[in-house]
Amino acid sequence: MLGLAGADATAPPDAHRLEEAPVSVPSRPDAPLPRPRGRSGRRGAVVAALTAASLAGLMSGPAHAGGGGDGPHGPVDPELRRGLQALVDTPGGPPGAIAVLTAGGRSEVYRAGTSQLGTGRPPRTTDHMRIASTAKAFSGSVALQLAERGALGLDDTLGRRLPRLPAAWHRVTLRQLLNHTSGLPDYTEAPAFIAELTADPRRRFDSRRLLDYVAGDPLRFEPGSAYRYSNSDNIAVALMAEAATGRRYEQLLAELVYRPLGLGDTSLPQGYRLPEPYLHGYVVDPPNAPEDVSTVLGASGVWASGGIVSTPRDLGAFIRGYAGGLGLGPEVRRQQLSFVEGSSEPAGPGRNRAGLAVFSYTTRCGTVYGHTGNFPGYTQFAAGTKDGKRSLTVSLASQVNSSTNPRLLARLRELQEGFVCRLLDRRKPGTAH
Repeated sequence: MLGLAGADATAPPDAHRLEEAPVSVPSRPDAPLPRPRGRSGRRGAVVAALTAASLAGLMSGPAHAGGGGDGPHGPVDPELRRGLQALVDTPGGPPGAIAVLTAGGRSEVYRAGTSQLGTGRPPRTTDHMRIASTAKAFSGSVALQLAERGALGLDDTLGRRLPRLPAAWHRVTLRQLLNHTSGLPDYTEAPAFIAELTADPRRRFDSRRLLDYVAGDPLRFEPGSAYRYSNSDNIAVALMAEAATGRRYEQLLAELVYRPLGLGDTSLPQGYRLPEPYLHGYVVDPPNAPEDVSTVLGASGVWASGGIVSTPRDLGAFIRGYAGGLGLGPEVRRQQLSFVEGSSEPAGPGRNRAGLAVFSYTTRCGTVYGHTGNFPGYTQFAAGTKDGKRSLTVSLASQVNSSTNPRLLARLRELQEGFVCRLLDRRKPGTAH
């Protein structure tokens, strides 16, 4: 699966349309399932960024919009194109960025910068990348489809499904895990986890034992009484899904998510390598030169909370399905879209509220549903419309959040809102103003 790929030719300076086959999303399921490299100082900085910022949520070339093997050219919004370029050109900005808007089988692709410094190669819709905490929406999709099939209940408790976990956690429900009201302590903040990751960023963790790092810690609050984003939540969600079905989480992803949506370039690796071609991720810390950290960290330590690798094209197809209620009947769908106050990490555009492994982003132009995420070298935003017909992904080749660069995050959120407005325009992406 992994290999070497040469640099691709530079794309023409314009955005384009992608011709895509429509995604088939069944309204209901058929049947229930059976039960690195680099300087040590920089490495330490990267790990610190991971534990303190990324997992709390999970030299630039010219702009290249369109072409690059993605498809024919098409019209774009020049203001959004300039905005994405300005974000890349900002001191401390990402070396590369790509935004994809899709509606009615057609896509607009906006890009700036490069997918790899020194190559001039623009970011592409088929570049692999770490999607960080947007992976939590994938675990949500698995859990909600199992709830639809009756294999799991939203009120099932950790005590029922995972009795080996601490007795103090047993009353936490699947619903509370999915909307981050569980009170579970976050394993990524545990001193032992941080120490082991710092000592070996590529360490191969036992992903199914990550909660052991906080097994001796009390709940942060009474389950259901407050909102607090925790990476432990989605680890527990995946473990509950495994316990309910007797299948590995990776198998459930393939059966319930990848195959129905045709996600051929999406995977959940355990190691640090990325499939070729990939969008290279960087630590940007002026006046130091950007440092490629794409493969500095292994994925086993984030697993169901943030370890998925995908592409802009696959991520858009996923979020159209998930925002549109992939495989869910009306009752589970209603509960998926029941919201409490709470922001994704990093915050997305507009007002953020938390549903079941999905956030609503209410902007000046309307509301979309999705998730954000970040990881050293990457920042992600994926959102779709409630009818599942339109999607937006915005992917940056550096980590931007309230800890690493709050000013740039504010600019990013404004730009994301502009893309949401374009997405929700009555004209489909790919048609002229």
